[in-house]
Amino acid sequence: MPLRSDATRWSTITKTFHWTMALLILGNGFFALWMDGLKPSMEKINMFALHKSIGLTVLALFFLRLVWRLADRRPPEDAAPRWQRVAAQVVHGFLYLLIVALPLTGWAFNSAHGYPLQYFKQFNLPALVEKNDALSSVFGEVHEYLFWFLILVLVAHVGGALKHHLIDRDDTLRRMLPFGRAKRATPTLPGDTP
Repeated sequence: MPLRSDATRWSTITKTFHWTMALLILGNGFFALWMDGLKPSMEKINMFALHKSIGLTVLALFFLRLVWRLADRRPPEDAAPRWQRVAAQVVHGFLYLLIVALPLTGWAFNSAHGYPLQYFKQFNLPALVEKNDALSSVFGEVHEYLFWFLILVLVAHVGGALKHHLIDRDDTLRRMLPFGRAKRATPTLPGDTP
């Protein structure tokens, strides 16, 4: 598998970022929902500490992914109507925004609660805001609502990928699969830049 993207597939590095982050985000979100129903205990505190560290890892991976995205070229897009390409850009924009907003609101929630934020019990991170119970409640609710909004956006993202794969029968999904490769070089629409 190539380290850099080419005309028929995304690079190994891009795919690794994509699938690792997808698993961490979904796993961490549902992990938090499950933990929320547990009775208060030291074990639950440790689980939430793990949840926070995973969220910070996602945030770090996002910024590394952005740097890589600037260095790597992207495969040309499959020919599609303009509205579909705009819809894909909007969905990706929301995904990127939410990938940053979720960890930051979680961090702010933790800070407003007055709790220390440790990264895998290795070092503490600074508080984003002063201790404030009212603000803590706001950040907690925003953090949860953002997760559910992320789920809706992911449904649109996955639905779009499946539509391309099952209905349009193009290479959009295949190029991002771990061992996927496009069946053919992808034509672009007039005026597109690869």
